[in-house]
Parts: sequence; C-alpha cells; structure tokens
Amino acid sequence: MTDIILHHYDVSPFSEKVRLLFGLKKLAWKSVIQPVIMPKPDLIPLTGGYRKIPVMQIGADVFCDSQVIMAEIERRAPEPKASLGPSFAINLWADRLFFQTTIPVLFGQMEEGQLDPAFIEDRTKLSGQPFNIAAMKAASGLMKGPWRAQCAWLEQALATSGGDWLFGNAPSIGDFSAYMNFWFLGGAQPATVDALLDGMPLVQAWRKRVAAIGHGQRTNITPADALAVAKASEPAITVPHDPNDPSGIQPGEAAVVMADDYGRDPLGGKLVAANQDRVIIERSDPNLGRLHLHVPRMGFILMRA
Repeated sequence: MTDIILHHYDVSPFSEKVRLLFGLKKLAWKSVIQPVIMPKPDLIPLTGGYRKIPVMQIGADVFCDSQVIMAEIERRAPEPKASLGPSFAINLWADRLFFQTTIPVLFGQMEEGQLDPAFIEDRTKLSGQPFNIAAMKAASGLMKGPWRAQCAWLEQALATSGGDWLFGNAPSIGDFSAYMNFWFLGGAQPATVDALLDGMPLVQAWRKRVAAIGHGQRTNITPADALAVAKASEPAITVPHDPNDPSGIQPGEAAVVMADDYGRDPLGGKLVAANQDRVIIERSDPNLGRLHLHVPRMGFILMRA
C-alpha cells in the first residue's frame, strides 16, 4: 500500500479529525508540517492553488478537505468501520455551524496584540472578510449560549445511543468531527470548555474517550520528500463517474472546482470523475507531472472551465 502523507500543522482542528481516524484504524502515516499562513511554496504545487489544511497525499493523488480525506481513509481501511450513522452530516455541521460559534468564543477571549498581525491578515484574505478581533470580543459572550446548546445536542445523543459513542458502541467519523471543536477551544481555553459543559457529564466523559484513541503511527518527513514522492508517481486511485451527475460535465472535459464557503481558489484541469462522494480533477505541474486532485462533492462547486 502506498504511504499516506498528511500535510497539516499540529494546531489545526480540521487535521485533528483525520489524525484521530488514523488512530482508530491503527494506520502508519507520514507527517509533513506546512505553514499556518501563506505562502506555502511546498503545498501549492501539489494542489494547484488550494491552500487550506489538511491535505492528504497518496503518491500523485492529492486529497483536499478533511471530508474527502476521511472518506478515502475509510475506503482504503474499512475496518473498524467509522462511517457509522449520519457521520458525514455530523462532519458538515461540525465544520460549519459548530465551528462558526467556536471561533468567536475562542478568539474573542484573547488579549489585544496576542495574535500575530500576519495571521490576522492571512485569515482576512482567506475568508474574504475582516478577521476582526474586536468584533469577536463583542460577540464572544453572546455565542457561548449557542455553543452550549450544540453541546446539549451531543449530550442527548450520547444519552440515547445505547453506548459510549454518538452512534452506539463504536467510535465514528461523527465523533471525531464533533470533538474537533472541543479540542480546538479546550486547547486554548480549557476553563471555558469546562464551564460551558457544566451539567453535561456524558460529553465530558466522551471527550476523554476520544482523546485516548491517539493518532496512529506518525513518521515525520520533509516537504521536499513529499514532493519527490509525487514526482516519482502517477495517479492511481480511481472511482466511478456518475453519468447522472447534475453538472453534465463528462470525463475528459475541462472543468473547475472551488470551495463554496471560503478559500475559493479555483482549481482547474480535466474532469476525471464526479459522483455523489467526490470530484477528481487532473492537472499537470511542470515539476511534478500529472496529479489528480480529489475534493468532496458536497462543499465544492463543479463548473465547466
């Protein structure tokens, strides 16, 4: 089996979901630490412009966004099964609605000057709107109520699941996705999380169980090592094309995909396949050769070039 390479950084909450899935599957994987902010000169050649983290690389197949990364890990290593219940629906909620309340609660409690101005400028460019710490500070108290309300949904789910996990007796992608927000906020503001979870003992115990899963077997390599792997490889992962895909774009046609929320850098190339799970675009890099970019079908827009 070709090595799994994860491009990430250690404080990335979206990467934590993937690292936990490695732990559940007891997988060995290669770690490449990428910069938190642009420029990312050793990532962009692989992705053609996609700058968000995490990115997973398997040879010359490059997976952008944690949703398609986790789906591919599940496909390659199906046991123990992790796509239990509506796991990917939970993942989308955790990535968007829950995370959108986590951000102001977290950053709104930071002191003026605590964040590097370069980070603020980078996140402003990424989101297309001001990364306004003063506004977050004003909203932080207001957003604690919605944040706690979403925690209560998890408390109810655990109370009725019949087991220690959201969907019963086994951990899932849904557990890891929801946990991401506790990990991110709790890493910087542990007292805040404990206060907001007062009266929710099931969630508190569940958090400890998720954390205990670990990250599998990690080996650190350099970005240059990862680029050399891509250069020496050919795309090798295939999925069927859905002839009824609403885009009407056929394999071999020029196409563009882009995220539908933020970081909307267009990724262009030739369509390889599009189905309910993912879109694959083929592109060529002058130094790396042919690459296949895999993105989720949900959360990305597919258009003719």
